Parts: sequence; C-alpha cells; structure tokens
Amino acid sequence: MSNQPGGSTAAAQPDRPQPVDPAGGTKSVAAPAGRPAPAPGTLVLALLAVGWLAAMLWSTRQAISSATAGVTAVSLSAFALPGVISAALVAGAAFGLAAGELVARCRDGVTLRFVAAVAAGLLVGLAAALAIDLTYAGDTTTRTIAGTTAAAAIIGGALAGARNGAVVGAVAGSALGTLLFVVAFSVARDPLFNLFGAGESQQSLVTAATWVSRTESLIAGLIAGVLAFGYLSWARRRAVRGGGAGARWPGYLVAGAGPGLLLLLAEVIIRVGGRSLIDLAAALSEADAVAQTSLGTSRVDNAIWVLFVGALTALITFGRTLTPAPDDEAR
Repeated sequence: MSNQPGGSTAAAQPDRPQPVDPAGGTKSVAAPAGRPAPAPGTLVLALLAVGWLAAMLWSTRQAISSATAGVTAVSLSAFALPGVISAALVAGAAFGLAAGELVARCRDGVTLRFVAAVAAGLLVGLAAALAIDLTYAGDTTTRTIAGTTAAAAIIGGALAGARNGAVVGAVAGSALGTLLFVVAFSVARDPLFNLFGAGESQQSLVTAATWVSRTESLIAGLIAGVLAFGYLSWARRRAVRGGGAGARWPGYLVAGAGPGLLLLLAEVIIRVGGRSLIDLAAALSEADAVAQTSLGTSRVDNAIWVLFVGALTALITFGRTLTPAPDDEAR
C-alpha cells in the first residue's frame, strides 16, 4: 500500500506529531501502569491503630482488676470485649497495610503483598494475646479474650492484603476515627438523655436511649465518610503528582462503607470467638441476659447506620468535587 499523501494508508492513518524530548530524539509515551494508587501515611496509621489497641487492652485490664468479685469481672469482660475486638481488627488491618505497602515498593506481586499483610496481622495478634496472658488473670475469660483478639487481628491483616492499598488505608483510618469518636461520645450521653426527655418512666428511658443511639450512629457515619473521602483525596493528589490516577467512585463508596462493614465483621467475630464469654455473662442473671441481648442488637444497628451513612457521605462529598465536561458546559 502507498504511504504517499494520496494513498489509502495515509487516509486511514494520518500522520500524528510525536512528542520530542529536549535532546531532539523521539520520546515514547508511557503506557498507564494500571496499578492502584499507593496508600500514604501507612506507618503513622499503623502506629496509631496499634496504640489504640494497647489503650483498649489497658483500660479493659484496669476495669477487670478493679472488680471486687469474679462475677463482676466476667460481666465487665463481656462488656469490654467488643471494643477490644474492634480495635484489634483495625490494628491488624493498619499494620498489615503498612507491611504490604513496604513489600510492594520493593517487589511487585499480589501474593507476596497478601502474605506480608497476613504475617503482620498475625504478629499483632500474637503480641496482643501474649500481653493479655501476661497481664490479665489466667482463667477461661482471659483465654477467650486473648484468642478472639488474635483472630481479629489476623483477619484484619488478611483484609489489608487487598490490591488497592489506598482504599484499605481509607477504611482503616476512618474506622479508627469512628472508634475514637464512640469513646469520646460517652461524655455527651448523659446530657443527651436529658435533652431527649429521659424521665422516671421506663418508656421515656427507652425512647431517650434510642434517640441517643441514633444520634451517635449518625454522627459516626458522617465522620467515617468524611475521613474516608479525605484520605482518598490525599492519596489521589499524591498519585497525580507521580503521574498516576486516584480512586474512582466505587473506591469512595467502599471506603465510606468500610467502617460499618468492619463493625459488622467485629460483631461476627464476637459472636463466634467470644460466644462462651457472652453466654457466661448472660447466665449471671436475667438482667445480664437482657443487657447482653440488647447490646448485641444495638451494635448491629449502629454498624448498619455507620455503613450506609458513611457510604453516602463519602460518595456525596466525592461527587461535589467533580466538574462537568467541557462539552456539557458548552451546552
């Protein structure tokens, strides 16, 4: 076929200018690597998450040690178990993410990244279990807390082995922020009870407790969504400076829903691994049985609220950053 201007090949494939480097040679256009944006600040996130786990273990030990009777210690252990498991899940995910990102910088490979993340989660779980065995009372309750905590950290590490590290980092960071908020919110519970009309009757107390729980879940979901959006925006800016691209809208949706999903996963771990402790606490009295059932239902409701509110918040905030295409503006 002719390559002259009048030939068919020239008509089908017109000449296109090629980029030229300053030295005068032709510069090849780099193909997109197709790799997700790396997760920023993983080491700091891992240290914060592990520190939060250590704080939860210490506070649980202090509460159990202050109990005047074994029955009270069992009840307090059951009440403290959800906070420890949630913290272990986030710590395993954050530490696993840091290890996976470190390995990914040295050598590319999904399998190697996953193995490193699981190993890091295992390390966190074993360290937490050892700390519990050495500092808590050596009984069945202690072994249940230690084993369930180790399992949660390992599962968190396995989740961190996902290929998109930025989304995992957003989930871990926003989940950690949500857990911090839940603890800080305890200061506002009593004033809110009075605000929502808690009185002498049982019905008023139940109604006020429901509204307080809904308020906490709503704010926690908003915080989760905003933190997830902020982290992914940070990762996107770093990726763009390096010639890459940030997460698209499904990544923001998953990151916003991630804290709620982690809370639901923590509830599954509690009901499977910590079942013996929960049953033991529920068997103490009828009031304890009602309390454990009510708390379990409340945790599930809270996780669902955080899931949906967080996902919507992250998606809406991401949508507000989008700009219309030039063709749409012209129309």
